[in-house]
Amino acid sequence: MAADLGELLVPYMPTIRVPRTGDRVFKSECAFSFDSPESEGGLYVCMNTFLGFGREHVERHYRKTGQSVYMHLKRHVKEKATGAAAGAIPRRRNGKVFLELELNRDFNGEDYEYEDEAKLVIFPDHFEIPLPNIEELPALVTIACDAVLNASSAYKKQEPESWEEEIQVSKHARSLRQLDNDVRIPPNGWKCQKCEMRENLWLNLTDGAVLCGKWFFDGSGGNGHALEHFRETKYPLAVKLDTITPDGADVYSFEEEEAVLDPQVSEHLSHFGIDMLQMQKRTENGHHIDNNTRTRVSEWEVIQESGMKLKAVYGSGYTGVKNLGNSCYLGTVMQVLFSIPDFQRMYVGNLQRIFDYSPLDPTGDFATQMAKLGHGLLSGLYSKPPMKSELIEQVMKEEHKHQQKGVSPRMLKALVSRGHPEFCSNRQQDAHEFLLHIINLVERNSAGSENPSDAFRFLVEERVQCCQSRRVRYTQRVDYGIQVPTPFEAATNREELLTYEAKRKEAEENMRAPPEPVRARIPFTACLQAFTEPENVPDFWSSALQAKSAGVKTCRFASFPEYLIVQIKKFTFGVDWVPKKLDVAIDVPDFLDLNRLRAAGLQASEEELPDIMPPIVLPEDTRGMSVSPEIDEAAAMQLAEMGFPLEACRKAVYYTGNMGPEMAFNWIIAHMEEPDFAEPLTLPSMIPDPSPTTSDSPMGATPLGNSPPEESVSILTSMGFPRNHSIQALKATNNNLERALDWIFTHPEVEESDTLSEMADTEPNDNTFSNANSETSGPRIKDGPGRYELFAFISHMGASTMSGHYVCHIKKEGRWVIYNDHKVCLSERPPKDLGYIYFYHRLPSS
Repeated sequence: MAADLGELLVPYMPTIRVPRTGDRVFKSECAFSFDSPESEGGLYVCMNTFLGFGREHVERHYRKTGQSVYMHLKRHVKEKATGAAAGAIPRRRNGKVFLELELNRDFNGEDYEYEDEAKLVIFPDHFEIPLPNIEELPALVTIACDAVLNASSAYKKQEPESWEEEIQVSKHARSLRQLDNDVRIPPNGWKCQKCEMRENLWLNLTDGAVLCGKWFFDGSGGNGHALEHFRETKYPLAVKLDTITPDGADVYSFEEEEAVLDPQVSEHLSHFGIDMLQMQKRTENGHHIDNNTRTRVSEWEVIQESGMKLKAVYGSGYTGVKNLGNSCYLGTVMQVLFSIPDFQRMYVGNLQRIFDYSPLDPTGDFATQMAKLGHGLLSGLYSKPPMKSELIEQVMKEEHKHQQKGVSPRMLKALVSRGHPEFCSNRQQDAHEFLLHIINLVERNSAGSENPSDAFRFLVEERVQCCQSRRVRYTQRVDYGIQVPTPFEAATNREELLTYEAKRKEAEENMRAPPEPVRARIPFTACLQAFTEPENVPDFWSSALQAKSAGVKTCRFASFPEYLIVQIKKFTFGVDWVPKKLDVAIDVPDFLDLNRLRAAGLQASEEELPDIMPPIVLPEDTRGMSVSPEIDEAAAMQLAEMGFPLEACRKAVYYTGNMGPEMAFNWIIAHMEEPDFAEPLTLPSMIPDPSPTTSDSPMGATPLGNSPPEESVSILTSMGFPRNHSIQALKATNNNLERALDWIFTHPEVEESDTLSEMADTEPNDNTFSNANSETSGPRIKDGPGRYELFAFISHMGASTMSGHYVCHIKKEGRWVIYNDHKVCLSERPPKDLGYIYFYHRLPSS
């Protein structure tokens, strides 16, 4: 028999591998479904790629790859026989089988026992070899099988890397010198001290300078002023402003050139007036909460509909999502998205096509993992009601009700959070930020195919008026939702709030227990009115006056989306930097009519501001001097040593923003065939032409229609984007590289003939796509009437987005349903006034 098995496996020996360090073994879940070793058909693990497949999907992998040998894993779970000793250790058939395997359901070891079974299966004949079978199998096969059975699951291998990345304490942390310069950092409104950047800002812990970071390949970053500041001052440590939480902050050491830990970060931050450690967190029932939960008890009870006998529902569209530990923000967002027909059609309607054309590693394919989760939520396979016999048995034993186990979104979470500093962690996150992140990923992965995020996209018309000249400028931008303020001054129970505040202060002064909190009740109409009010434009430069002036901006809908996202701005920072949530109730309506907010465009009585950009302002010490480009000569020499011309290497380093040899190498590969490839780097003069200016561009200002800087175009083309598309993106974003990169992803290239056909019908209706601009490519917009009906909302419990819990309510088949992690029930009293993100669908024209 041993010889027979050896001969049988000989043709397949080259395809059988032993897992190496770094290999991920997916032995707890199928790559295409939520089948596991506990499922009826078990799980098949490829002995070459170590990917896992359910019974319905293993044949596809065999046909696509020709890989024939799989390990079949099956776990039999059953209730202990009556009379079994309490606390007995669950019985197992093979001690080493499924070591480190994560179960898809939670079993009480005292009530259940399980038997593990493993065997090799050879396709296409499904020949089975039971394991262990050490004496009869070749040594290599035995070693490979033992390694797979003993390997940690793919998730246990990656969680320490992504969630608990080891960062060393900076050598400067304990001896950091801080200047007594009376700098105090406000809780908001920051911008770089050397440019206009308001994102990716870093606070230098020595002198309190707020400066922008470097520009990165993915479009994030800034202009590198924080690094320049270090080179000038040698002040080593900086904190990223938007990462400061009660648990600490992201700290970077410029001298050590890596992220570091600062054990004294709270003291260093308090030097600049930032006190983030007043909120000491704890964990309760798996949800991150804080010590101020007392003021939120009613909120937790009302939103989760505690104390009510909620009826569980099962079947298609009623499957819960398991909480992986502070992952409820992901579960609620995905539940809402897959209740929208566009997402259902894209990912579930095209399920077989997506699976058939998936890459060899489907765990890293966005469309595959979205289709997997969508099918899991909508198929009903993982949401089946208990059988009558089970219900009778539960009643006899007086046990708790049968609950769904839900689907586990581990594979999707690992994919969509890859490389993201916040979502790759195991901390609670802002559901609205995650929603926008998912929409961005959908956009990037839908080029050339149906894009379900089209349903959210709309155009905003921004009208900016110079208060002195009264002239105006109209621009349009793409958006995916509106954020409405919460004006406390409009509260209908204002007197009650004032009384409560007086009692609270009195109790605080007399060291008595505070009174019961009072929640502000604000009409939604007041929130909408505040949203439409004009706002001041900071640092407004008037092209009519050729100088800075006061300016105001108003926003209106240039188009209405098919699905409207409304976020209530409930979160803010206190003066002490403690993030807090506004305790408000807003009477959000079931029906919404926004037609009065449709943009009207330039009026006959209005005069436009000239299309002129502000003049380039150079530092005093560089005026009248030639400016040499900054080039990382070490990176250029490293590339030159590979055999490329030195001048070409210097250009590559310059045009990729000194982002390292790898990026510069990609630029070289993309530009090797150009005739001036090896020519020295030449740049147009950065000094404004002293010759007299024309009447169209006085005082050295630059007309908006001018071509963007060649270095910016080169950076985008080095990333693989077409030159014409890159120029168009830069022109549309005033030569801002970060915004241009986002513009490219949201404005895929369109053939001219296709564009003209799209623009032929410009009359907005319920099913019409229109283009944002008159240019050859623009965002696809589903315009229509501005009348909406509420169909879903996500609610947050807790005092901060960094803590608490999320649930969502969705209206299905005319009834509200509450999705609370894996539990799905009919809602008795949906708390519409306590929501955080609301979702409306457009009503058809009457």
